[in-house]
Amino acid sequence: MSELESLESEIMAAIAASETEAQLEDVRVSALGKKGSVSEKLKTLGKMTPEERQVMGPAINGLKARVGEALAARKEELGAKALEARLLAERVDVTLPLRNAPAEEGRIHPVSQVIDELTAIFADMGFSIAEGPDIETDYFNFTALNFPEGHPAREMHDTFFFDPKEDGERMLLRTHTSPVQIRTMIDGEPPIRVIIPGRTYRCDSDQTHTPMFHQVEGLVIDKESHIGHLKWILEEFCKAFFEVDDVKMRFRPSFFPFTEPSMEVDIGCDRSGDEIRIGEGNDWLEILGCGMVHPNVIRNCGLDPDVYQGFAWGLGIDRIAMLKYGMPDLRAFFDADVRWIDHYGFRPLDLPTLFGGLTR
Repeated sequence: MSELESLESEIMAAIAASETEAQLEDVRVSALGKKGSVSEKLKTLGKMTPEERQVMGPAINGLKARVGEALAARKEELGAKALEARLLAERVDVTLPLRNAPAEEGRIHPVSQVIDELTAIFADMGFSIAEGPDIETDYFNFTALNFPEGHPAREMHDTFFFDPKEDGERMLLRTHTSPVQIRTMIDGEPPIRVIIPGRTYRCDSDQTHTPMFHQVEGLVIDKESHIGHLKWILEEFCKAFFEVDDVKMRFRPSFFPFTEPSMEVDIGCDRSGDEIRIGEGNDWLEILGCGMVHPNVIRNCGLDPDVYQGFAWGLGIDRIAMLKYGMPDLRAFFDADVRWIDHYGFRPLDLPTLFGGLTR
């Protein structure tokens, strides 16, 4: 066997033995690289006689061509094998159910959902949203709202007080969102039409009470508002929120320091089964408190009660969520149980609107 035949046999064996493209590249460099075995043979042509070059030139160049073809063929084979292995490793079983899209995995908490529903309803009536701090002064939480000294709500068993400051003032966690009514009237000019959703805090805990809960209040201040306007707003709200065509409402006299006259509001319902059905039956359920804003409250905000009047109302967001969506225990709202959220939560992209439907 000639030297070229021996070299060709050696190179072809190395090509065939290559199992990866990296190994094949090493063979290519050792054969056809600048200092490769075939390249070195080509360099010897310059030292040959014309007669020898006429014989060895085609032979060496033919070897170079065959090695190149073998390298290309083996590279194609290795590429095909690598692709097949990858396809097997990344194979998808199309018979399996599709995974939920990321937007379908999370859930909106019922409290957030109900706040969005309230916003959609009252925004349609021309109300804006007002917000304020959770930590309040005694003045904004009680005094400006016409709470007398010694009122039970000021005591520790109802209110979370902080330690006194050096000047004796005691900050507290707001017991209602009513301080935002005071801040709104002080900072703004009538006419005022706002709703105030937010967190509130009281020392209370049972199946229908928690130390931290959510409340929404509404406030209207202008020169001509009256109880008839208040009743219409509450009736329209209940019909829209509970998504019923009609509701029965009963207004009972009550007492709140910050309203005069004050009323408790009952809504008609059916309690005959396991669920409370709003807008049906002959039973009654207390749902909120309301009234005309007390003249002292208007005066405390720097307005003239002989010129301006208005009304306000307040209700628990967690409570109406329980009524609408059939949740039996308020404490579960704050347990951070993913299973509960998955059952009662709402899809994040289904935003409530009056046009598209509140709950969809």
